Amino acid sequence: MPEHRSPARALRLGIAGPVGTGKSSLIALLCRELRDTHRLGVITNDIYTDEDARFLRSEGVLEPERIRAVETGACPHTAIRDDVTANLLAVEDLERDFDPLDVVLVESGGDNLTATFSPALVDAQIFVLDVAGGGDVARKGGPGIGRADLLVVNKTDLAPYVGVDVDRMRADALAARDGRPVVALSRTDRASIDALTGWLDGVLTSFRSGTHSPVDPGPMAPHSHADGTVHSHA
Repeated sequence: MPEHRSPARALRLGIAGPVGTGKSSLIALLCRELRDTHRLGVITNDIYTDEDARFLRSEGVLEPERIRAVETGACPHTAIRDDVTANLLAVEDLERDFDPLDVVLVESGGDNLTATFSPALVDAQIFVLDVAGGGDVARKGGPGIGRADLLVVNKTDLAPYVGVDVDRMRADALAARDGRPVVALSRTDRASIDALTGWLDGVLTSFRSGTHSPVDPGPMAPHSHADGTVHSHA
């Protein structure tokens, strides 16, 4: 069997998902819940702005210096999958400046259902959907939905207003993921918050013990952009 060694750096956790699913709010929630017990840092991604970083700083979830932005200059998935250099350097700088850190959260810019992180950048990844995107989204699948370490179905408190059956959506998600974990989350529901933080603590424990292995959800599916180009990512 391969020898496992305890890593001497922070757990790097990627957060991906479509625009508007609540990735920044999820990171803010995690920071509020864990900042008294865990040493945290955050890297955000966006094409031309640092808006997500500014949002998190304005919320006071961490010291401002612990929240840094990467401007990708191109499709957000390129900086988390194709060429992770900018993000990797940002993470390493953050870890060096605040050594030791327990967890660095890396937020992808909002992208489509196929966006995934390279295991060269993160050790584990969360894919975020929300009920406002429609109850049928989870069963449509895709590499992020199907194989990310955790799928979060976010904003469940909005379900009555958008006509979504949360239990059905969660069941569809579990089926699409072959039993991999799913958390139906609302920031007003303490049990779901505890499930999220409990999952992260479990991953952190495995990471520190050297028994956690990053899983590559697989390359993005072919997709199009606003200019009409269609391409895929290996």
